[in-house]
Amino acid sequence: MSIQLGMIGGGMMGEALISRLIVQEIYTPERILVSDPQAERRKFLSDRYKVQTTAQNLEAAQTDVLLLAVKPQMFDQVVAELAGDGVTSVALILSILAGTPLEKLERAFPDKAVIRAMPNTPATVGAGITAISPGLLAQSHHLEQATRIFGAVGEVVEVAESYMDAITGLSGSGPGYVALIIEALADGGVAAGLPRVIATKLAIQTVKGSAQLLQDTGMHPAQLKDQVTSPGGTTIAGVAHLERAGVRSALIEAVRSAYLRSQELGQ
Repeated sequence: MSIQLGMIGGGMMGEALISRLIVQEIYTPERILVSDPQAERRKFLSDRYKVQTTAQNLEAAQTDVLLLAVKPQMFDQVVAELAGDGVTSVALILSILAGTPLEKLERAFPDKAVIRAMPNTPATVGAGITAISPGLLAQSHHLEQATRIFGAVGEVVEVAESYMDAITGLSGSGPGYVALIIEALADGGVAAGLPRVIATKLAIQTVKGSAQLLQDTGMHPAQLKDQVTSPGGTTIAGVAHLERAGVRSALIEAVRSAYLRSQELGQ
């Protein structure tokens, strides 16, 4: 039976895609082949998801769709292994390598349809968002295929590649910022006398519920903030402290710093 999806790199994001693609019956396990250098990781993926695994990247490239899911620092090594006729059968190459531009991908894989993608870690529970940007040879059916694959782990938005580094800084790195905020909120609850378990649960659900409210209503975040801040009340006291501490500016600079780092990785 021929392989329909080859994956080079079986890390967290690769696993998230595998699990959701199988659950949604977009691919059957026997049609997926994952290449990973770690024998323990290969065994885990094989045992848990029943997919085929290999230590050879070249073997994973004998497929219809090839997904590159390695660290950007490994890109040149992978390309060297696939040089020559290594990707002859591939019709579409998908890359989730941070900071790796389409120009570099297309230079490495000439005459191939390439789509660059940036998913984020909530993909592991099917709540992610993936930005995709098509290369010069990518056609509408390639975009449809990419949307179907990444749609298995959440929402998909097509963007110009010029936005990709900014998207990496915002949604790609964003879960790290949100986790830090949740941890800090829980610490604040503990400082105010709450048990850790209760404080953490309250912090998580508060962030989750607020995000859901904004998404479902289309309300601007400032409007929600204004609704919660009654005159002389507790919330405005807390907001004033956040403003004095520069939290808003710190978050803006966090996204900007990650954006600049993504640009550096693409050099």
